[in-house]
Amino acid sequence: MIRPIPELARKLGYAFNDIDRCELAMTHRSCGKKNNERLEFLGDSILNFIIAEELFIRFPQAREGQMSRLRALLVKGETLAEIARELGLGDYLRLGSGELKSGGFRRDSILADAVEAVIGAIYTDSDLATVRPFVLGWYAERLDRLDLNETLKDSKTRLQEFLQSRRLALPDYELLRVDGEAHDQTFYIRCHVETMSQSTDGVGNSRRQAEQEAARQALDLLQVKK
Repeated sequence: MIRPIPELARKLGYAFNDIDRCELAMTHRSCGKKNNERLEFLGDSILNFIIAEELFIRFPQAREGQMSRLRALLVKGETLAEIARELGLGDYLRLGSGELKSGGFRRDSILADAVEAVIGAIYTDSDLATVRPFVLGWYAERLDRLDLNETLKDSKTRLQEFLQSRRLALPDYELLRVDGEAHDQTFYIRCHVETMSQSTDGVGNSRRQAEQEAARQALDLLQVKK
């Protein structure tokens, strides 16, 4: 069931002057010509600027290359999709019949685009000063966890290095199943670590993405600091 847009606005904590902007942000191109692509384009640029500015402030000693890599980590599709799920955006997406049938409301790319479109919608309804705290609020925990060195390593690399440092066997990634058509597949991966009593599962639009998610969960269970 698709939930009402005013409910989303309340959930976001922003009172739109024009609620139609919020609805447009949730409207995928599969619904027709009136969709969120333009808002997504604008939101992408705004997001990059806000994150770049915040990194510039937080890391006064960081080099340009370091800040660029950190920004790429924060604004990549996987991270945006995580934020979309935390905000529950999938429940409010307006999708065409084809996308509805194929589970588009769960697809990372659609969810990531929706976050950027929401940013664009809030910006066009207000200004940069208004949208900035919303973006930084969604990213607060991720920004606080950033480390100029460690966060540049992905979860699989960090898990492998953690186990190697303790002379333990490397993790085993088991492909459980693959759902969907060739052009739109969902991978289910299980990560086995010999010192852990339970395995961890990851889901993603690619095998690599699913393995990264399973590794991230293993790191959390092992309480490996980021």
